Amino acid sequence: MTDDIPPNMKGRFLLAIPGLPDPNFAQTVTCMCEHNESGALGFIVNKVHPLLTGRELFDDLKIKCDKSVDMLQVYLGGPVQPSGVFVLHGPPFNWNESLKVMPWLALSNSRDILEAIAVQEGPKSFMILLGCAGWGPMQLDNELEDAAWLTCPMTEEIIFSTATELKYDKAIMMI
Repeated sequence: MTDDIPPNMKGRFLLAIPGLPDPNFAQTVTCMCEHNESGALGFIVNKVHPLLTGRELFDDLKIKCDKSVDMLQVYLGGPVQPSGVFVLHGPPFNWNESLKVMPWLALSNSRDILEAIAVQEGPKSFMILLGCAGWGPMQLDNELEDAAWLTCPMTEEIIFSTATELKYDKAIMMI
């Protein structure tokens, strides 16, 4: 591995190189949640689902919700497990299925966090995502070696406070 590529991408952004032809990843910012000898797992944080609203998602899952979900955006987290529902979120971190990514960020995919979000009792900061981005053992490492991706530190501001259409440009400026 070259000196400028971190050995572990967990807690970093993976950015598509400008001009990447793959439509799944063109101009994407991927929040890397795990990277080890078994592979890597990340979630695209700047692609809003074009057809699905929060209301429709909660209705499909038969989760009781209030009006707050009517305008809630659902993101396309990646091409793997496209029907899987995941939540990137800030504190609290006491949900049934949570993976701590950073001191300020966790990944959950349990029904209890979705039920809490549906009635405004979930985390203050969160993103609901369908699908994920996954890499097999050494696959991401090889792609990084081949300069197929750019990387930068992950920030809470970009994930939760930056307009979706500005996330890529803001993250590129951090390189």
